[in-house]
Amino acid sequence: MVRVTAAVLDRGGQILIAKRRQGARLGGLWEFPGGKIEDGEDPRDCLARELHEEFGIAAEIGEFLVSHVHHYPHISIELLSYRVAHVAGEFELRDHDEVRWVRPEEMGAYEFAPADLPTVEFLQAACSRHKAAQGG
Repeated sequence: MVRVTAAVLDRGGQILIAKRRQGARLGGLWEFPGGKIEDGEDPRDCLARELHEEFGIAAEIGEFLVSHVHHYPHISIELLSYRVAHVAGEFELRDHDEVRWVRPEEMGAYEFAPADLPTVEFLQAACSRHKAAQGG
């Protein structure tokens, strides 16, 4: 099983999602950016490294949010999602065709890679709980 990290970058209630490059495996699907944890690497260090490699940004890795296992035909992965804050740098598209900032309740309009769907559901449930607690 391969362990993979995912970033939940929040900007004013909107979350960054990235569209996988056409021609790559799962190309054209949306995901939370991140990548494979190397042997002996801390998941938070991995996520900071991947965000720098994929977008050229510096990020502060915050709280762990959720993990789950997904079995693709070609690989099984454990996806670890973390809340992330953008610290510095302009976003450059190095590994993705597009990025968007969307609210959790808007994520249903995007076709996500299957392994990312539990994180989408986690964020949507958290958003619903927050709105209910606010009386809305």
